[in-house]
Amino acid sequence: MQRLQDRVAVITGAGSGIGLATARRFAEEGAKVVVADLDEVAGTKAADEVGGLFVQVDVAQEADVSRMYREAFEAYGSVDIAFNNAGISPPDDDSILSTGLDAWRRVQEVNLTSVYLCCKHAIPYMQRQGKGSIINTASFVAVMGSATSQISYTASKGGVLAMSRELGVQFAREGIRVNALCPGPVDTPLLRELFAKDPERAQRRLVHVPIGRFARAEEIAAAVAFLASDDASFITASEFLVDGGISGAYVTPL
Repeated sequence: MQRLQDRVAVITGAGSGIGLATARRFAEEGAKVVVADLDEVAGTKAADEVGGLFVQVDVAQEADVSRMYREAFEAYGSVDIAFNNAGISPPDDDSILSTGLDAWRRVQEVNLTSVYLCCKHAIPYMQRQGKGSIINTASFVAVMGSATSQISYTASKGGVLAMSRELGVQFAREGIRVNALCPGPVDTPLLRELFAKDPERAQRRLVHVPIGRFARAEEIAAAVAFLASDDASFITASEFLVDGGISGAYVTPL
């Protein structure tokens, strides 16, 4: 399929995980991909692989975010798709009883404030064109509660979901669609690192997924490509769950 032929897509956190899988999928579907990442080595490698442009960016810094979209526009002439995907899940973000204020604020800056900044600076380019698709990475934890809490991560993803819904409504009649992608647990380096020290914690989570496994990054990328394409032309302000059924489960199959 070439649903994204010649469209310009800016992907944050594109050096690994879901972002990298999406960069590959977008390129396969004909998009011109701007790979944005803080990691210069991983980002450059990803951009070279997909024939795209690498922009080193700290998504929590407004000047960096503004420059990212400016460089994308200067290189390719438009900003058609913004996949605001960068995020962190550090080990010091845990129960509310043990998570310090510095850890709370850092996760909020990277996971929520960055999405605010990316939307703020992408939308004016899309307004000029009269069209665009924004996909913000939230999470299934934005619609569910967990006793194995990462309190700031959960709160940040709830914020992404609410903000995406509001922006989707606000800009719908300008041809700009905004949706929140809500993945379930995904087999990415971030998840593997999180669970490497605590297999029991990983199993405690996995047992709740009806499909019986974590998602592959490529499966999430397929959903992002759909939301970015005209196949999703009547979808905006939505919470798009790609979670293996976890948010709909009471008990799971044996």
